[in-house]
Amino acid sequence: MPTVSARGRSPRLVLLVTTILGLVGAAVAIGPQAASAATVDTGATYVFVNRHSGKAMDLYDWSTADGAPVNQYARNDLAVQQWRFVDVGGGYYQIRSVHSGKVLELPNAVDGTPLVQNPAVSGNTRQHFGLADSDGGHVRFVNRHSGKALDVWGWSTADGGMISQYQDLGGANQQWQLVRVGAAADCGSGSFQAEAVLSGGTWTVRNGGSTVHTGTDLRAAVQAAVNSLTAGRTSKQRVVVRGSGSMSAGSRISLPSYTAIDVCGTINVTGTGSGDQAPIYSRGTTQVEVQHLTVTGSPLYGIFLRNVTNVVLGQIDMRLTAGLGVRIDNRGDTSQWTRNVRIDNVYVSGASSHAVETYGVDGLTIGTVTARNVGESGLLLNQTINATVTTVDAENAGAGTGYAAFRMANRNGRVGDSYPTNVRVGTVRARGGGRGIFCVSESGGAAIDRVDIANTGNNAILIENCYGVNIASGGGTISGGGEVRLAERTEFPGTRDITLRNFTLVNNRIVENPCVDNLTISNVTLNNSSISRC
Repeated sequence: MPTVSARGRSPRLVLLVTTILGLVGAAVAIGPQAASAATVDTGATYVFVNRHSGKAMDLYDWSTADGAPVNQYARNDLAVQQWRFVDVGGGYYQIRSVHSGKVLELPNAVDGTPLVQNPAVSGNTRQHFGLADSDGGHVRFVNRHSGKALDVWGWSTADGGMISQYQDLGGANQQWQLVRVGAAADCGSGSFQAEAVLSGGTWTVRNGGSTVHTGTDLRAAVQAAVNSLTAGRTSKQRVVVRGSGSMSAGSRISLPSYTAIDVCGTINVTGTGSGDQAPIYSRGTTQVEVQHLTVTGSPLYGIFLRNVTNVVLGQIDMRLTAGLGVRIDNRGDTSQWTRNVRIDNVYVSGASSHAVETYGVDGLTIGTVTARNVGESGLLLNQTINATVTTVDAENAGAGTGYAAFRMANRNGRVGDSYPTNVRVGTVRARGGGRGIFCVSESGGAAIDRVDIANTGNNAILIENCYGVNIASGGGTISGGGEVRLAERTEFPGTRDITLRNFTLVNNRIVENPCVDNLTISNVTLNNSSISRC
């Protein structure tokens, strides 16, 4: 996302907007007319979409730094575009980034002052915003300190366009739609372009008023529905599947760019296959969305995505007997990395491999990964940066193996040659299985807020040749099972910059061997447990 420097506002444009507003009079509400607290849900998460540009308010370059700019960018609903309201009274709110935890601020009252993020400070009115109503359900953000509105500067439509403040004129570039994210709509609801419906053993595919396919094969019907969408489209079109059926593990349903699919039924995968086949497959594409999907049986992969950008996976449920749940990767150098992926909720049981695995992904937002009795990891991140995960919940993941409920490997979290904190996980819950948390092979740059780990068969936590890892600043418990171990292999630089704190250790021990460069262990409550430093 390129930076955009401040640039002068066109006087002619201001005059035109002012003249239009004068003509329409009361049609547009002007001024800092703060909405009541009931206008927004302080328990919800929102994306803010500008009425003029159609782009979303976005934290530049996934920054967590104080003073980092907040610009506009193509909507992807990732953590850098997600915001929550904190009620500060009087009809005003602080607006907090889901990604950084910092809040929006206008440092002064001057027209054109860029919007930035900073740590929340109680009573700082430069961080307080009221909501003023505009037509069509849009709002304007009016700053309490300056009385001015958030404004896409110069009426820009470019990615990286600066968001600043300006006199509250009510123009479309000052109007924002509050889009609530994370709430799952009912499967099959809403508009669509193509529909595949099973009735009496026969699939019928319609696009508009035309029937484009009939037959008894689920895969053929769904692919026909996808193929009936407009060729060369540049905006998403949607397919709804109503019914259940089977397909071979050696086949796939392929999604091109700008495709959304909503499967209201179950796809059962049978037989064997090879390669990268999957019930849902997409490669080298952009703007792909899987809203609901239920898979059973033995696929090679339940979902397979490679070299994709701007992908959304909604409510995914896989009750498998073999295979891997969700695999998202790249093939090539960093210019070919998969970018901007959002996964709302994934449940995977019975997979012989991982529930969810990524490799070569830049920009990942996950709600919850639930893994039950999977052969390897619940969530495995390889060479993935700028990731935000709310919850990993795994039971019996990787039993008898070195895998873990949550594992980072292959330089995960490494940005260039350094490890800034860019992988953030809310909670890791692990019961039984292999390890609870495993960081290995030059990975790091990670903060795991809470831990709830018990009775793992291998290490509760193993940090091996990792750098810049902060575990349990938000608290939690590690009970029984294998030890919390800090280690290293000789083929990689030694483990360094590790923090363990604020949790309770029960019937276990922390072991540092060999010595870690810059290890902090603080506020760990020991219950029949010990700490062995080198």
